[in-house]
Amino acid sequence: MLNVLTYGTDTARPPLMIVHGLFGSARNWNVIARRMSETRRVIAPDLRNHGNSFQADSHSYPDMAADLSKVIDAHGGVVDLLGHSMGGKAAMVLALKQPEQVARLLVADIAPVAYGHSQQHFIDAMRAVDLSQVSRRADASAQLARRVSDKTLQSFFTQSLDVKEKRWLYNLDVLERDMALILGFPEIESRYDGLALFLSGANSDYVLPKHRPLIRSLFPGARFAKIPDAGHWLHAEQPRAFEASLRAFLDYRA
Repeated sequence: MLNVLTYGTDTARPPLMIVHGLFGSARNWNVIARRMSETRRVIAPDLRNHGNSFQADSHSYPDMAADLSKVIDAHGGVVDLLGHSMGGKAAMVLALKQPEQVARLLVADIAPVAYGHSQQHFIDAMRAVDLSQVSRRADASAQLARRVSDKTLQSFFTQSLDVKEKRWLYNLDVLERDMALILGFPEIESRYDGLALFLSGANSDYVLPKHRPLIRSLFPGARFAKIPDAGHWLHAEQPRAFEASLRAFLDYRA
């Protein structure tokens, strides 16, 4: 089973499951998870080939959704589900395949479509780091800076670096091989009829108006909202606004 961080205690409300994106981990969501755990249990898994979860020879969305389903079964069988980016796609596939396990769905800055960009340059940058010369995360950040100029991303990646063991907590070989699957989205002949919020950064181009007809065909109850002054990393750029939107959605009575 996936490695899972848990926060808070069980209440009358279903647990909130938070699913991170590509190159992320459950730890990236610590602040929001702890704040949301004031009113319910929060569970945050490391996806396969990430963090402290197992490494596998595949990285498809059906596989990721099946992994998440097992975690939900172990925590009562139903959750409110939040997924960002790649984690948002995994969450959508789970909701479409196992709708009975998802009370409400929040998809953060991603659509159920194939994207044309690649994340290969980040894999190349991590592989270029000479881990034998790394004794602290700052050393790795300094090396990453040669290929990744964004300091936020440098910090983000090095959160998944085991400095003591001198290894990345990613299965870079499989992520590279299955990048087309990660950028794509599987065809699924079903729909999720529950409440769904597609929350985007106002400065992001991941969820466009042209995507809405497809989203509504798969998620008829979909609503759309944007967070001002935020891009794709909306939860990190505007954490309080993101948290407020999440709370409003979970508290909304249809």
